[in-house]
Amino acid sequence: MDELMLKTVKVTKIYNQGKQNEVIPVRDVSLKVKKGTSVVIKGPSGSGKTTLLSMIGCQIKPTHGEIVVNGKQVSKLPEKFANRHKREHIGFVFQQFHLIPDLSVLDNIMLPLLPFGMRPAERKNRAMKLLTQFDLEKRGRFKVKDLSGGEQQRTAICRSLVNGCSLLLADEPTAHLDGQLTADFLGYMAELKSKGYTILIASHDPAVFEHEMVDRIIEMKGGEILP
Repeated sequence: MDELMLKTVKVTKIYNQGKQNEVIPVRDVSLKVKKGTSVVIKGPSGSGKTTLLSMIGCQIKPTHGEIVVNGKQVSKLPEKFANRHKREHIGFVFQQFHLIPDLSVLDNIMLPLLPFGMRPAERKNRAMKLLTQFDLEKRGRFKVKDLSGGEQQRTAICRSLVNGCSLLLADEPTAHLDGQLTADFLGYMAELKSKGYTILIASHDPAVFEHEMVDRIIEMKGGEILP
């Protein structure tokens, strides 16, 4: 039986529980994702995709249910240990990249390694390997604000991988990209999948969920997974 990278069991998120303005963006979501596969969570804005991805990525806790990432039940971990598991096993590509404009490309990529207590030389070595892999070695000293959109995209991917993660999450990664940058991004994801990464993308972009590297599409609506 193929090993699972991710499993959720009846995961629910409730904001303002019991109040008049109660909101339930995700309700009773159960899914399984095998290691080394690429899965897209498809659905319109407001369907619960981002909330689900945020819970899987240990950014917010579910109100009910269980989340297991790489064999560890993370949904009930104290924040300190959930953050450690996130740092060690999960990479996240954000819709807006969330890079620091006035820092160099190299410094942006090395930032996630600071909590690990690594020697500066080791942090730099890890980052430089990724810069080379993504053809950014000549941009390492450039400030992020001086990069093109495609270079910022590659920088964001490098930063998400620098911790040595095994699960890569991407939230609407092509929402603000043109056709060429979208194709480039999907090409990078296909290459990472070929190297054994597990990839989970939340998107309503047909270019994403129709791409040949996608193994499975999960559709959400109103906070629930459609049958």
